[in-house]
Amino acid sequence: MGVSNRENTCPPKAPLRVRRRRAGPRYGRGATSLSTARGDRGADTGAGSHYARIRQSILDGQSPPGTVLIPTGLSTQFNVSRTPVREALIRLEQEGLVTRATRGYVVRTRTPQEILEICEARIALESSAAQTAATRRTELDLARLVHVHESAAASTDPAELQELNQQWHRALREAGHNATIIELMDRLDAQLKVYDSGTTTRPDNLTLILEEHTRILDAIRRGDASAARQHVIEHQSRTRDLRLAALARS
Repeated sequence: MGVSNRENTCPPKAPLRVRRRRAGPRYGRGATSLSTARGDRGADTGAGSHYARIRQSILDGQSPPGTVLIPTGLSTQFNVSRTPVREALIRLEQEGLVTRATRGYVVRTRTPQEILEICEARIALESSAAQTAATRRTELDLARLVHVHESAAASTDPAELQELNQQWHRALREAGHNATIIELMDRLDAQLKVYDSGTTTRPDNLTLILEEHTRILDAIRRGDASAARQHVIEHQSRTRDLRLAALARS
């Protein structure tokens, strides 16, 4: 049986109306909107994007230790359900950046002893990475280390030098070709970044960092695993002492 054209014709759809919600309340003590932590790029969906935004706000100091993170407030701010926000906070808890509290989660506050333990773990892991890098590194690994090192030597901008310092250490760990060490070091770096005081980026310290990196790089270039390991221990031990001294003054 034929169907009339009238029956096949659908009425035009009405334009979609989007209801814009007002910005949510502040989500914690002394904190600002999380949208500023990564720029206003529009609404994201999924726990991964919310995890990245909350994590960056912690690392940037917008959500300092002790800041309360309430899932309901964050879900209102992100204009999403509480489920992806809770998943993001659980992931941050697993990384040691937040802890559970009565009203939600709190950005973790660490004791000087805990900071010391994190620093000592970093020394053990990165010295092992340097030791293996001396024997496992490829020519591409070496080229990356040299490139970042030369870029740092040519820079006079403290912010850029800090970023290049992080890139260099990342390249060093990757040259060791141990994915477990890389993953653990990334987590420990994040836990320490919350307590960056600016001491490690002083001009006099940046000069020392370049000198220490030169010694580590030379040892890796010539395949001297023992020297590479020892130079990293000396380098990271001095950085540890600077951090602890700054923490004691705060």
